Amino acid sequence: MDFQHVIEAVGRFMDFAGVAVMVIGAVVSIPMALRGYQPRKLPAGSEKLTVYRSYRQLLGRSILLGLELLVAADIIRTVAVTPTFESVGVLAIIVLIRTFLSFSLELEITGRWPWQKEPSEPPVEPSAPARAEA
Repeated sequence: MDFQHVIEAVGRFMDFAGVAVMVIGAVVSIPMALRGYQPRKLPAGSEKLTVYRSYRQLLGRSILLGLELLVAADIIRTVAVTPTFESVGVLAIIVLIRTFLSFSLELEITGRWPWQKEPSEPPVEPSAPARAEA
């Protein structure tokens, strides 16, 4: 086996891993959502997620991870095996589409863009002991 065949095999394995993560994530997310797993920490006093919303968030996270693996596979195959202008252009379009999908999923899952900080909880002021007035 020469270098090109090894890289193509690695790319195919990464493709398989990306699809497997999405499929396994979809299946595993069902019992997790039914048990009430909360995929993100909720502020105190907020309502629990419904089973549907919990499943959507868990599924979205597995799709995001699978997309990252698929992008890695495309980069490995395109850059290492056939670095022509046409293949790099196709790779750029694929990465743009998958990046848009990733940003859309992140916004759907967390309610904020990936570059935004997590909302911080308001600081809790300690209650001062009551002073006796004279």
